[in-house]
Amino acid sequence: MTDAPIGVFDSGVGGLTVARAILDQLPNEAVLYVGDTAHSPYGPKPLAEVRAYALAVMDDLVAQGVKLLVIACNTASAAMFRDARERFTHGAGIPVVEVVLPAVRAAARRTRTKRIGVIGTEGTVRSNAYPDAFVADPDVHVVQAACPRFVEFVEAGVTAGPELFEAAEEYLAPLKAAQVDTVLLGCTHYPLLSAAIQVVMGPEVALVSSAEETAVDVYRALKQHDLFRTATHPPHHRFEATGSSEQSFLRLARRFLGPEVAAVDLVRTGSITLPAPPREETS
Repeated sequence: MTDAPIGVFDSGVGGLTVARAILDQLPNEAVLYVGDTAHSPYGPKPLAEVRAYALAVMDDLVAQGVKLLVIACNTASAAMFRDARERFTHGAGIPVVEVVLPAVRAAARRTRTKRIGVIGTEGTVRSNAYPDAFVADPDVHVVQAACPRFVEFVEAGVTAGPELFEAAEEYLAPLKAAQVDTVLLGCTHYPLLSAAIQVVMGPEVALVSSAEETAVDVYRALKQHDLFRTATHPPHHRFEATGSSEQSFLRLARRFLGPEVAAVDLVRTGSITLPAPPREETS
């Protein structure tokens, strides 16, 4: 069991930022990554639909024998973290780590004025997962902004250009007006746009990503459950996607993940069967 891979799940390529942080902090661990590219982006979708997709992909990861699950998607974390913990931790003994609380802890440490901006997908903002997570500190003032096109830019490999900066100026205007001193990147895609976000917000504003904090939580969970990999040969990483854009996924993985991509097998997309979207009840 200790030599089994860590399962990392995201709606697309954004979770590669979390995978990168895990590989940096735990170089002896193997990673099995699944991007649900067939249904990306998750942000505009109803949370019940996101929950169904996410649990199906995580069921597949468990079936492939992972020892720990990482929900590297803020929208999915908001939609189904409690369900995942009930199903996989309590039901199957597999620890589950998510990205919301690690980011909140990091932002709480960084802020000086207690004015924190949160940017995320429409689904994450609708869920109020971040304001709810800050409720323990009544002095914190949270300003949220949905940035729906940011995921599209990242998935297209666009990290600069006038169209991106125009969108960033529009999305970040409420945070600038509120004079936040810290911006929490509430989507694992967004660190890939951190340079553009920093330019728009200004150098005095701190940007907080959940990737490194989540990797620390993964480290902590492995230690707590005595799951550190003991094998001495190099770990073998695998990356899977559910959609049909195999070459696009591989290109972005090479761009965002770094040199480890040379040791990664990209399983042909479409290998995971997902449920049809839940039908809405009619009155």
